[in-house]
Amino acid sequence: MIAEEALVKELKQKDSQAKAFEVLVNTYKERLYWHIRRIVLDHDDADDVLQNTFIKVYKNIEGFKGDSKLYSWMYRIATNEALTFLKQKSKKAEISDQELKTAMVENLQSDVYFEGGEIQMKLQQALATLPEKQKLVFNMKYFQEMKYDEISEVLETSVGGLKASYHLAVKKIEAYLKSD
Repeated sequence: MIAEEALVKELKQKDSQAKAFEVLVNTYKERLYWHIRRIVLDHDDADDVLQNTFIKVYKNIEGFKGDSKLYSWMYRIATNEALTFLKQKSKKAEISDQELKTAMVENLQSDVYFEGGEIQMKLQQALATLPEKQKLVFNMKYFQEMKYDEISEVLETSVGGLKASYHLAVKKIEAYLKSD
């Protein structure tokens, strides 16, 4: 895999930008797709948000200062794009964010790309009850196995705050699963 610094340098140079962007997309598309998919749940929506994410990355690479890792910066963009997408979707449908989350989980059952069984479905239902930040932290820690310092870079939150959010998320998920 190409070193991040070299990739960023190539992305900022016009003569190497196209090839470097292809490397960037091929390197990160799967990880970003699953990160987005866990937020928006729907495959087609995740594809749309992923495309928007890469467009934003491409347009804004000049502004990338290297204060964080490249993938942390892209995860932040992907997270913001996914959350914005959900807000627009609930606004368009004229329903609350919570009603949208519930509908999204219900739609998962008919999604041909959803391979989870009943247990996965229950977990998704439990996740839909969490506040957005707790859900993000849980997804990044549990599903993507990211370290707290990585999540901290993406969400721009202290490690202590993230540990507390994760702990609360786990407790709420456990309570939800036990109550059923």
